[in-house]
Amino acid sequence: MSLHFIDCLASARRQWASTTILTAAAAIGLAAPAAAQDSEMGEAASEGQLDSIIVTANRREESLQDVAVSADVLGQERVDNIFAAGADTTALAGSVPGLNVESSNGRAAPRFYIRGLGNTDFDLAASQPVSVIMDEIVLENVTLKSFPIFDVDRIEVLRGPQGTLFGRNTPAGIVKIDTIKPSHETDIRGSVTYGSFDTFNLNGAIGGSIVEDKLAVRVSGQLQSREDWIDNGFTGEDDALGGFRDLALRGQALLTPDEEGRFSMLASVQYRDLDGSSTFFHGNAIDAGDNDLRDGFDRDTVFYDGGGGNIGEYEQFGASLRLDYEFDAATLTSITGYYESEGSSRGDVDGGFIVRDGSGDVVETGPGLILFESDTRDSIDLQQFTQEIRLASNGEGPVTWQVGAFFFESDFDVETVGFTFPPPVTVNHQNDAWAVFGQVSAEITDMLTLTGGLRYSDDEKTFVVLEGSAPQNRRVEDDNIDWDISLFADVTDDASLYARVANAFRAPTIQGRDVAFFNPPSVAQSEDITSYEAGFKGEFADRTVRVNGALFYYTVDDPQFTAVGGAGNLVQLINANEGEAWGFELDTAFQVTPEFQLTLGVAYTDTQINDDTLAVGVCAQCTVTDPLNNNGFALVDGNPFPNAPRWSGDFTASYTVPVGNDGEVFAFTDWTFLGETNFLLYESREFNADSRIEGGLRIGYRGNNGQYEVSVFARNITDEVNVLGVVDFNNNTAFVNEPRVFGITAGFNY
Repeated sequence: MSLHFIDCLASARRQWASTTILTAAAAIGLAAPAAAQDSEMGEAASEGQLDSIIVTANRREESLQDVAVSADVLGQERVDNIFAAGADTTALAGSVPGLNVESSNGRAAPRFYIRGLGNTDFDLAASQPVSVIMDEIVLENVTLKSFPIFDVDRIEVLRGPQGTLFGRNTPAGIVKIDTIKPSHETDIRGSVTYGSFDTFNLNGAIGGSIVEDKLAVRVSGQLQSREDWIDNGFTGEDDALGGFRDLALRGQALLTPDEEGRFSMLASVQYRDLDGSSTFFHGNAIDAGDNDLRDGFDRDTVFYDGGGGNIGEYEQFGASLRLDYEFDAATLTSITGYYESEGSSRGDVDGGFIVRDGSGDVVETGPGLILFESDTRDSIDLQQFTQEIRLASNGEGPVTWQVGAFFFESDFDVETVGFTFPPPVTVNHQNDAWAVFGQVSAEITDMLTLTGGLRYSDDEKTFVVLEGSAPQNRRVEDDNIDWDISLFADVTDDASLYARVANAFRAPTIQGRDVAFFNPPSVAQSEDITSYEAGFKGEFADRTVRVNGALFYYTVDDPQFTAVGGAGNLVQLINANEGEAWGFELDTAFQVTPEFQLTLGVAYTDTQINDDTLAVGVCAQCTVTDPLNNNGFALVDGNPFPNAPRWSGDFTASYTVPVGNDGEVFAFTDWTFLGETNFLLYESREFNADSRIEGGLRIGYRGNNGQYEVSVFARNITDEVNVLGVVDFNNNTAFVNEPRVFGITAGFNY
């Protein structure tokens, strides 16, 4: 039944998309973000108390305070503010201590890092050690990870290995996105936002009962757009680049046909149409000899002679079907998922221009010295299928358990076009994986709970050149047993301690983009992580203070890294001998008064590559500070992991003032901090960032007990110019964050 359902949805996705667009448009026209962080974060608190926070780290709903894992949760209010100015998934960077997100592919392919562990590979076939899971469907490919975040119940960030219950490719952790599900209560909400650069954001959802107690539906949608705002100094055209339109829709239906409520079926389809821009690269943005932006650097201006407008266009479709049947002692769950992603992005990667005379000699370059043109486009055509079956115990007894099996299959083509030399090259990647898993949790005493889990995984990948280059075939396969064990102790009614040891692996990977540049594909073997974690959780002062903290240490055998760039402009997968890291996370919340709440989170992560022979290519125009071998390659032993700031943190403050019997004036501010960061495997004076900070503010009025809201907001309120990443093979090219955006929002929640 599940497979037939998915096949039907896949074949009908075009018809569904057009129909749902009309339905969602009607819903949006009627329908605002949730008025305040409410019961979506857990059971409602008494006035003046912090809300409890619910997580699903163990694939069942539990209080965050009762789970032996370092986790943080973003609720509706925080999410709405993060994305108020039309931001994409990378806006989550720093919103949780220890989490970093960046992309050199615009809104299409974000790269996630937790506790310093991630992957800088910009290829559309890249694997990552952080898994993104939306409504219990793993979004494995980097383009799927970019699906817009809207109409969400919560976002959970689970730090550390999660291989037992969530599978391979989770050694760093998980970003788990749960959307709002259909219910039999009528729910109509919507908001419209307008801001700087003609930024427009339209959100809406409508849901409720179709057949009382039997069938409930929910339709939601989001439209984000911005007009061109970046000047092209080479052509002299103002407001030539930077615009986008990003439409996402979701439809869900919940069927509970039997009187006893034992059986339920939740079907979901979602669609995205992105017509936007890839990343904007600024040639020679960084001064030689230091990491400062050059004098006169202007975020609003580029100098492009190529890139075709730096266009990024993607279309995505996803469908899932969840079936639950509750027996007396256990619940059987089946989760089937099917996703497609098709699109491409193109960029003027050198970030500048070269002017030649009639004989082909260079007469001018800019900004600064541009050694050679780099104008590339990468496209993908992907299909992904997943199937999970799980049997989990019911109730809250002294022993709980779950067992299950998982199957994963993906098949996609990637085409790379280098416009300065032919021909285009198309390669195919296939990945088949399966696993069986189980977990048992037992109360040893009234105070102590012991939990253990195992997962056996088998993973196989194949790579083949389809056209445009000489035949190249690669195949990698590995299996592994992931495991974890934790001990949770309720020290008092308000405080607990836990200890956790976990092992997980990232499957072997094939990187084939270099085939388009006359080099063979590269292969990285599996990486294996063992993590040790000890934590503290507590709620004090009548649940007005929450303090959760964790210390961790992990080692990674054969960590997978990507050597990007260098003078040869290669993207090479490599394995180091070992990586290690240690640090801590601290998440706090304070309900100072019923009207005033503060949160503060901080993380420290010290990462290190341990391999005294590992050497990588270096930049053409920068000052390398690592020792070099006889081939001029940098020895990176002792260096930090790329994109792994030692310090990170976030701060929020929310204050409300009652007005009359049913209204309130509110102010909300949120700030993120990412400390000094090295962007590449090797160290240089140029390719690193000093501490980066960004803040937002929203001030407004909620009326009729939160049913409508009007507010003004600002994102990146201090207009910081922060370097987010670099390109090292050609010149000191960098890409930066978005400018300050002011705006106004109006909406309601009924």
